[in-house]
Amino acid sequence: MLKPILMLALMWGIMPSFAADSAEVRPDLVKPRASLPIQLIKVPAPNPGEYFIPPYVADIPEDKYGAVVEWGRKIFTDTQTYGKRFVGNGLNCSSCHLSEGREPFSGPIWAAYPSYPDYRTKTRNVVTYEERVQDCFKYSLDGIAPTIDAPEMEALVAYSHWLSTGAPTNTHLPGRGFGSVKKPQEAQAERGKDTYMSHCSQCHGTDGLGKKHPDGRYMFPPLWGKDSFNRAAGMTKAKTMAQFIRANMPLGAPFSLSEQEAWDIAMYIWIQDRPYDPRKSLFVNMFIPVTPGQH
Repeated sequence: MLKPILMLALMWGIMPSFAADSAEVRPDLVKPRASLPIQLIKVPAPNPGEYFIPPYVADIPEDKYGAVVEWGRKIFTDTQTYGKRFVGNGLNCSSCHLSEGREPFSGPIWAAYPSYPDYRTKTRNVVTYEERVQDCFKYSLDGIAPTIDAPEMEALVAYSHWLSTGAPTNTHLPGRGFGSVKKPQEAQAERGKDTYMSHCSQCHGTDGLGKKHPDGRYMFPPLWGKDSFNRAAGMTKAKTMAQFIRANMPLGAPFSLSEQEAWDIAMYIWIQDRPYDPRKSLFVNMFIPVTPGQH
């Protein structure tokens, strides 16, 4: 009975209101919220409601759970101070997960936490969120993995849980990971060096070793050298690095570089020296060549 009524309505130029309401998106009613200046959270989307928006920092509850969440936030943003017993380089969690883990296409935590347990191609098995955090400490932070029951681990998981408040579980949300880039015809490190010097060296230094605050902490993280991520970190894959660069760099101007430029810079960063892969022997690290991982 419903189908003939709809056909008659269309013939007379009438559209039932329930059909319009179900199809219409009202971006003018969407008011994204953020704890950081909104200009630091730029997204290449025509509608402001396209990505999940995590809660305000001011919304952290003032109870025992909230105290652990706040501590987890401090560990995340200043791992050098609050998680230093597990860190082996000069980076923080927020060095890669920008805007306190909020930024779309910068490995946002609100998109990562609800998707675990998940299959991971790197380890070829299903891992929990805690295991994923352990890998970050071992590889991206070139340190040691905190145990599952370590207070720092519990705090980081609590912060991740709170940051994803209201996010759907068991799904890949828009903005998850580092975006995507097409594989280029050829990525050239030599060309990437020129682009790096033009667009990246102002913050990360012409030597790629980052720039520090007067107290010795990094204002802009090193991209290679002893204080950067090691050879087992996800960022050492040229494709992952190109994805991150394209979606987030230069800081404050995401998607301003072409895909080719992002690939070239990634190749230039890839050829630089950095800490060895802790999963492999010294001999393998020194003499067995590795590929840049362009797939």
